[in-house]
Amino acid sequence: MAYTFPDHFLWGGATAANQLEGAYNQDGKGLSVQDVTPKGGVAQPGSSSPLITDEPTADNLKLIGIDFYNRYKEDIALFAEMGFKVFRLSIAWTRIFPNGDDQEPNEAGLAFYDKVFDELAKYGIEPLVTLSHYETPLNLARKYNGWANRDLIGFYERYVRTVFTRYKNKVKYWLTFNEVNSVLHAPFMSGGIMTDPEKLSKQDLYQAVHHELVASALATKVGHEINPDFKIGCMVLAMPAYPMTANPLDQLAVREFENQNYLFSDLHARGKYPNYIKRYFKENDIEIQFADGDKELMLENTVDFISFSYYMSVAEAHNPEAYESGRGNIMGGIANPYLEASEWGWQIDPIGLRLVLNDFYDRYQLPLFIVENGLGAKDVLIQGPDGPTVEDDYRIDYLQKHLVQVGEALQDGVEVLGYTTWGPIDLVSASTAELSKRYGFIYVDRNDDGSGSLERYKKKSFNWYKKVIETKGASLYD
Repeated sequence: MAYTFPDHFLWGGATAANQLEGAYNQDGKGLSVQDVTPKGGVAQPGSSSPLITDEPTADNLKLIGIDFYNRYKEDIALFAEMGFKVFRLSIAWTRIFPNGDDQEPNEAGLAFYDKVFDELAKYGIEPLVTLSHYETPLNLARKYNGWANRDLIGFYERYVRTVFTRYKNKVKYWLTFNEVNSVLHAPFMSGGIMTDPEKLSKQDLYQAVHHELVASALATKVGHEINPDFKIGCMVLAMPAYPMTANPLDQLAVREFENQNYLFSDLHARGKYPNYIKRYFKENDIEIQFADGDKELMLENTVDFISFSYYMSVAEAHNPEAYESGRGNIMGGIANPYLEASEWGWQIDPIGLRLVLNDFYDRYQLPLFIVENGLGAKDVLIQGPDGPTVEDDYRIDYLQKHLVQVGEALQDGVEVLGYTTWGPIDLVSASTAELSKRYGFIYVDRNDDGSGSLERYKKKSFNWYKKVIETKGASLYD
């Protein structure tokens, strides 16, 4: 039976500055951790992953991205043609404070985002802005060891206060950190932490988590002071887990896996450390160092809504070595024999999205926002009747099935603010630094070797998503 989404539902797409802007050395921008990670965003100093470099190198596709910095008007016009109500983007911290610890902001960087927000306003598209999306200033990583150092709270406050003040009449929806729980698995990419992962103690890692969570609460406080109408949310990587068997020990393994992620949403939504993590801290000799005022700050400045990415689910067991590991994600897990997988091994589970929505809403009774969901695939550009295009029925199938489950969750009574598909235009993959892992409704002529014209072409999914938005989701049931 067809279902029509609410009139106020925010349809759109999501991106990150380091994956689409390019222009890494234009208008005074400083270097971020992404600019020196040539082979993929999960690299870590001292690990077996590709090392970061001393300077940007030509094989880092993120340096050019898809040149959104110079083509934003063209791209936003295409988003408007699809009917976007919202566009999620991140502000590159190093465009505003090139070194992270600068005393004064870079006016050219601030002016760029003014132009982007004005262009979105021209089409009536609401910006949804991530303040920190895997692009910690490189100087803060090298000089301070990233979020392992409490000094970053002050640098982050200066940055967010600057952009909140500058754009207080242009942006309503804000996210403090992208996939904040990923710092447990990718401490350099997510938290700018330079320590060799094999030498990074749990004490130091969870102390870094504490610093980020305090900074997030402080940003929420500052934002609401600057504009009480701001809606400020957290953003977590959602990955539901299923037990491999009916063995209660497998269910316990699921609970332990999911608590690693719930920790971050619990702290953002409830403002205090839950009991299950206190036991974990005790058993692992972790003692979080609180500064005066931390507890009150976190308790009194909880988020207005919870946003999350959702790409896949996993299975868990008390004896994971007995099963095949899941591929393609940074958080581990076991392959689920009941699910198909994408070309990159990400298991496709539309019903898991409905479960996540219900679980979060039951737990917090806060509005939810799906800010990443999509299918990465190796698209093939062909000549169509109206010019070059991609017959991406596989992407349409993936998104259709997931959006039907969003409709089911809405009918379950879950309050969902909106849905922004990941990568509405092809961009550089965070996990693999490839262009061939494409997510967009818009094909960008750029290849993994850096060649290509950067021309934009509409895929079959472009008009499909346009119709979904036009019909408020009713066309999903055609």
